[in-house]
Amino acid sequence: MSSGAERTRGGSAPSTSENPWPVRTVARKIADWIHRLGSVWVEGQVTQISARPGTQTAFVTLRDPAADVSMTVTCSAKLLRECEPPLRDGASVIVHARPTFYLGRGTLSLRADEIRPVGIGELLARIERLRKLLAAEGLFAPERKRPLPFLPKGIGLITGRASAAERDVLVNAHARWPAARFRVINTAVQGAQAVPQIVRALSALDADPDIDVIVIARGGGSVEDLLPFSDETLCRAVAAAGTPVVSAIGHEPDSPLLDLVADRRCSTPTDAGKTVVPDVAEETARVHQLRDRARRALHGWVDTQARLLEQIRSRPSLSDPFGPIERRADEIEAQVERGRRAILTTLTHEQSALASARARLAALGPSATLERGYAVVQYTDAEGNLRVLRSVSEVSDGTPLRVRVTDGAVRAVVDAPEA
Repeated sequence: MSSGAERTRGGSAPSTSENPWPVRTVARKIADWIHRLGSVWVEGQVTQISARPGTQTAFVTLRDPAADVSMTVTCSAKLLRECEPPLRDGASVIVHARPTFYLGRGTLSLRADEIRPVGIGELLARIERLRKLLAAEGLFAPERKRPLPFLPKGIGLITGRASAAERDVLVNAHARWPAARFRVINTAVQGAQAVPQIVRALSALDADPDIDVIVIARGGGSVEDLLPFSDETLCRAVAAAGTPVVSAIGHEPDSPLLDLVADRRCSTPTDAGKTVVPDVAEETARVHQLRDRARRALHGWVDTQARLLEQIRSRPSLSDPFGPIERRADEIEAQVERGRRAILTTLTHEQSALASARARLAALGPSATLERGYAVVQYTDAEGNLRVLRSVSEVSDGTPLRVRVTDGAVRAVVDAPEA
């Protein structure tokens, strides 16, 4: 290929399928674009340091703690040795570097000429700014915190491998409730890998239906050591979890943002082990106490009802149910006797009056008159009715008569009536 053709293909002519750019041209153009950025100040977290003895160049991996993004930083080994305090994994730094694109490998890195460790004051100031931001979003609000289950069927524990925090949580929880079931996930609890590992463990435990509460535990440490537990990504992951989360980070003076976001804060892992499960001895004593109270209450109720029943049974209507009937029967008999006597008295009185009336009637009646020798003469009138003869003018000769005397009657005929 001639030099003119190569310049045409490597120049600014647009690339086409018929006239493509070679790799070196693309790499050079990318390098030109990147080199135009100039020097920049970059903040991140150190995740890996590679400085081999006898080499002039050191390599550092710089990670964004709020996202899964990292870049390679190259610097002189002398610059790395002069860092004070010495650079270590997990340290937050500010780097003055120039973006560099290496044509041969096609890689992008930052060429640093200054590295400044972030001071404690700056770290605390950033944590305070994040605290205000999360508080304004309501992540610390008491009303969003969920109560812990009384007796969880499963407990998730996120902590360092073979750490004192893990031992404190398990020992104290099993001492209070021997049947407590744990699912332990060991993660890094400091350094650059702590946050992504803890977030993955939290997601796995939150998706487990057998886990009712999650404990994130770590022993005490410096502010730098506890930085992962004030990370925004971790705080938001805890706030979004559907399972109650207990924070057990460090000792009382330490207060990472995780303590404010979690549903329950425990000052130490030991305290967390005592918080997530009840004390079997205390609960057994409480059950016995409640059973005693229930027994006394039941006995008291039974005694009260027995007294009420005895009072009801002691009432006259129930203690002697036939007594009122017998007394009423006696009263009825007395009233019957009084009625009988009253009736007899009335009958006697009426009998006397009747006898007297009968005597008067007998004295005044026609029978007594007839017994004295009188007679009643009757005749039959023209209508055929039997009438008492009161005057001789009422009859004539031959008129049949009926003469009634005291012991009977006789028949007679009128013969020459006399006035």
